[in-house]
Amino acid sequence: MKKLALILGLALATTLANAQPWEPLFNGRNLKGWKQVTGTAKFAAKDGMIVGTATNSKVNSFLATTKEYGDFILEFDFLTEGINSGVQLRSHKDDARGVVYGYQFEIDPAPRAWTGGIYDEARRMWLYRMTENEPARKAYKDGWNHARVECIGNHIRTWVNGIPCTNLIDDADPTGFIALQVHVVGADQLGVHVCWKDIRIITKDVEKYATPTDAPCVNNVANTLTPEEVADGWKLLFDGKTTKGWQSAKKLGAFPDHGWTVEDGVLSVNKGDGSESTNGGDIITDRKYKNFILKAEFKLTPGANSGIKYFVDPFTNQGAGSAIGCEFQVLDDNLHPDAKLGVNGNRTMGSLYDLIPAPKGVWETYTIDGWQRAMVIVDGNHVEHWLNGHKLLEYERNNQMWNALVAYSKYKDWPNFGNAEEGYILLQDHGDHVSYRNVKIKEL
Repeated sequence: MKKLALILGLALATTLANAQPWEPLFNGRNLKGWKQVTGTAKFAAKDGMIVGTATNSKVNSFLATTKEYGDFILEFDFLTEGINSGVQLRSHKDDARGVVYGYQFEIDPAPRAWTGGIYDEARRMWLYRMTENEPARKAYKDGWNHARVECIGNHIRTWVNGIPCTNLIDDADPTGFIALQVHVVGADQLGVHVCWKDIRIITKDVEKYATPTDAPCVNNVANTLTPEEVADGWKLLFDGKTTKGWQSAKKLGAFPDHGWTVEDGVLSVNKGDGSESTNGGDIITDRKYKNFILKAEFKLTPGANSGIKYFVDPFTNQGAGSAIGCEFQVLDDNLHPDAKLGVNGNRTMGSLYDLIPAPKGVWETYTIDGWQRAMVIVDGNHVEHWLNGHKLLEYERNNQMWNALVAYSKYKDWPNFGNAEEGYILLQDHGDHVSYRNVKIKEL
């Protein structure tokens, strides 16, 4: 009976799949409905495939649909002979720069294994790294692979070989063309191929055919919570409109009357003289937190310095300088001199400031003009720092090793530093223009 039920279930699933209103995007014979918009790579229809051949193109080459699409479900099979590639979604051409920009379904045969992630080509770079969904890094295989992409409203979801990969909320582009990429390659990869076949799309009643996913969600829509986040216990610490929930670290109960602004959904500390807490001053939450996951997006200006602190006690230092607490360093490592101070890089981006350095090469995970995602996890005495989906460091506090580490830092004179059971969360004024948004917390 169980075997019969399974057979009937599979038959029903096959019937429903076949009943979906698919339209072919490629007729299998020629490139009708497509046009090359950038680059010099060669695209041709051959043996029921679109074959892209790498040349010494100066820019990435794209073969784009002549139509634009908004909400859709897209499926295709792909094969790459070892080179990076991708499929653009809701994308556009920037004629001034001569490049294509927009969402890209990543094809990544390298050991990094980020196939199925979403890259923002020629704009914001990575939106959904596969470090967000570690099990999905095993979805790609040598040879032909099958992809499914659902773009419905602000929601972009992907699958590779039936395995859920990306679950992204983003509102940058509601429509645009679909395009096939042949990446710029080195001299040793000239003539290498990327192939696509069985390219088909659904554009009608797409919500009816949407597929559930258990891939972790990344929400890029500023200062919002998805229904899933609300159900999971997340709360916004910044509502995108006001300074509600924040106060001056030196004048509790009141927000600084200068130095900080809220504009277009962004909370910014404004440019001062580059010194600690001398413009508007640090701001802290209006209550303390104990065990939590804290997420915040930040954007630096060149040479800027700031920080996200936790376990802050505003009464520890009521004199000059910043309030005292453990700090996730926010810094332009290339231009700010603090990156070269401290010990072994423990004042660089993402480090536990003056205590534990982030790994070298963190700078490569972001660009100075983009939004970056910081995350701090506190579970009892265990703490982790993350940046853009990468775990940078973890440590245990309230033990002999921690106390010895503090004893050799600039915090050695502050009693019981970092060992408090709870404390405030702080955004630092270090005299440079730095912006924050999507500041949210989940108490554990």
